[in-house]
Amino acid sequence: MIELNFSKLLLLAVIALVVLGPEKLPKAARMAGAMLRRLRLGWESVRSEVERELEIEEIKRAAKEAADRADAVQKAAESEARSAHAVVNATVAEVANTAAPVASDAGNEEVRHGDA
Repeated sequence: MIELNFSKLLLLAVIALVVLGPEKLPKAARMAGAMLRRLRLGWESVRSEVERELEIEEIKRAAKEAADRADAVQKAAESEARSAHAVVNATVAEVANTAAPVASDAGNEEVRHGDA
């Protein structure tokens, strides 16, 4: 970047005074000031637009990460639900198998008590 100190600005002012003359110098200075102002405003506009785009990209990335985490949690929950369902089904089948012989034994005892 160009470094402008007081001595360089003074040298530029003297050169501008010699080249443009005292009549045209104020108008040229105003024009240069207006152009610098427009340039600065344009640069600020571009900078703010880039910052806004970067923020949007950051938000999109955070949303994607959150969605990925939610999918992982949902898959883990579904897996746990399936395994719990399998355990419950196995327990129900085991209870049914255990209860069936007891019920048939109870029916046989009724027949035996009825014979006596």
